Amino acid sequence: MLSHILLVDDELDFLESLERGLIINGFQNTRAESDPHKAAMLFQDGQPIDVAIIDITMPGMTGIELLDVIRSSSPTTECIMVTAVDEASLAVSCMKKGAFDYLIKPLNMEELLVVILKALERKNLLEIQRIGKQKKILAFTNPTAFTPIITQSEKLLRIMKEAELHAASRVPILITGETGTGKELLAKAIHRASSRADQTFTAINMSALTASLFDAEFYGHTKGAFTDASRDRKGYLETTSGGTLFLDEIGSLPFELQGKLLRVLQEGEYFKLGTSRPKGADIRFIAATNIELDTLLDQGLFRKDLFYRLCGAWLDLPPLREREGDLVILVEAFLQDHGSGHSSSDIEESAWTLLKTYDYPGNIRELKSIVQYATNLAEGKSISVHHLPAYVKAAVSAKQVHATHFFCDTIVPLATMEKNHILKAYQQTGGNKLQTARLLGISVNTLRRNLHLYDVE
Repeated sequence: MLSHILLVDDELDFLESLERGLIINGFQNTRAESDPHKAAMLFQDGQPIDVAIIDITMPGMTGIELLDVIRSSSPTTECIMVTAVDEASLAVSCMKKGAFDYLIKPLNMEELLVVILKALERKNLLEIQRIGKQKKILAFTNPTAFTPIITQSEKLLRIMKEAELHAASRVPILITGETGTGKELLAKAIHRASSRADQTFTAINMSALTASLFDAEFYGHTKGAFTDASRDRKGYLETTSGGTLFLDEIGSLPFELQGKLLRVLQEGEYFKLGTSRPKGADIRFIAATNIELDTLLDQGLFRKDLFYRLCGAWLDLPPLREREGDLVILVEAFLQDHGSGHSSSDIEESAWTLLKTYDYPGNIRELKSIVQYATNLAEGKSISVHHLPAYVKAAVSAKQVHATHFFCDTIVPLATMEKNHILKAYQQTGGNKLQTARLLGISVNTLRRNLHLYDVE
């Protein structure tokens, strides 16, 4: 094969064995380097390297440090990290820094070959544009696929362009981001931008699946497969064949069911209940979560092998507060959708000030709800502060109080500052414990305990 492969490892025996194995399997342009500093120079000198297989633990320069050099000097190179340490947080760190995959020693040559081929597939897709280096974002090849996503944020536009490039491949995609950032919206855009656009898109809330429902819902069953199976039934895998399966809230999938999903991803087949012959699963998998998966991995609540399979590409959506310039155009779009006859010019300046100051923990979904709430109360008149939800006004006020305390010349005890902050928020919500807890980002029980200490009931 013409692809250029670089191996970097300080263990010479392992390095020579791996180089020999890859050459035997057709990768004639394979080069081995035991010194990570010399390897770094190759990338800085512009040597054409398609895939780098890098040991993480090396003297002088770690594999992660070398990965940083490669991502800045040669962003077209796909990196496969290798280590003898099976540590979830290390794997997540590598993937977030742009590594294609993370493998554990001793390496299985067949598995490595599959990973290299997949890395080359993704590299070929990304050759048309280097997203991280472009000063201007190139036009979308299929702009109509992304039309429902309203943004002028450069950060989000780059993610969307990367999503379009991944759409052309078969790699599973993991979409992360806070609640309400539009993960399903992006998943649907990827489906529309792919060759599967005319096939089925199925969205599943993984947190709603139980062990008793999983097999029937995912695999389907034949008549008589079990007591209540009075007729044949197609599962998600069969009804979505040829299309895209969106696994929402993947972090909430019970641990005992994760192995079943992993098998489908690994083998590309499954057994319908009541049959003994496997069925092929020609499906594009896109998973999403607002949960920090590295925390679940470290706690043993999420399978590492499933994480690696799902993370063929990782798209992390920014929260609304990081999408510069998007607030106004989103408000305008929501006003038009609501059909109230309002436009952004019908919002008073004081109301705009609050809207621009609020942090939107619920992101786009919350903003839409706030706009609908305000237009309903305005009844065709200009939208003022009076028409905004009480919790928005309270949150902005508390934020301003916090800023005032922070910059105050007089230093007060931390406990006193906390007490004043809690009581101020409690007062501004009219004594509503649920709204106060939400505003402060604490549980209602924690709020109750604090109020009890302050002799407030």
